[in-house]
Amino acid sequence: KKLYSQFDEELVIRDFFQDRRGGFFLDVGASQPVENSTTYYLEKHLGWSGIAVDALPEFIQPWARKRPRSRFFNFYVSDHAGTVEPFYRAALRGTSSAVKPEKGPGGKEMASEEIHVPTTTLDKLLDTNGVKHVDFLSMDIEGHEPPALAGFDIDRFRPALACIEAKPDNREKIAAYFTAHGYERLEGYVAHDPVNYYYAPKARAN
Repeated sequence: KKLYSQFDEELVIRDFFQDRRGGFFLDVGASQPVENSTTYYLEKHLGWSGIAVDALPEFIQPWARKRPRSRFFNFYVSDHAGTVEPFYRAALRGTSSAVKPEKGPGGKEMASEEIHVPTTTLDKLLDTNGVKHVDFLSMDIEGHEPPALAGFDIDRFRPALACIEAKPDNREKIAAYFTAHGYERLEGYVAHDPVNYYYAPKARAN
């Protein structure tokens, strides 16, 4: 039974790593530190550490209090760095996005507020913090996954598993990125999680 993740991500991740202890994660679009988190179980119960990043600054303090083994950074992750750009804080925080959300779940109108957030690439964020390897990549940034992946040298950091939210409009681009870098989608997890795509290097895929 999952304890923290929104869907069954936590169970898929635990199954893949077989409850391995002491790994390192990169949580992109991290949002709340505990509720709906794909990485909290890893940190709290298995002693993992990692880097979390989100464009909303209100998550800085909660992460500092509740995720002592993690380092949280307030950035808008993209394919470029060093600018300050608009980002839309939605009334339902989990749907905040680089593009102003017009509709929320169920098609209802969604109020949002424009804020301005510094950009970074994942390469720059990881290099600045001395990270050489990532075991697990989690990415949920409301359709902005392709630009964020474009700024990530997956061949260098080579995560064993990637969990990527794959909205219909982005699925082909996401699949093309991972295929180009020698990853394969783990079809065995489709029945357990229809929202995210899971990828592993082909040598590890099953």
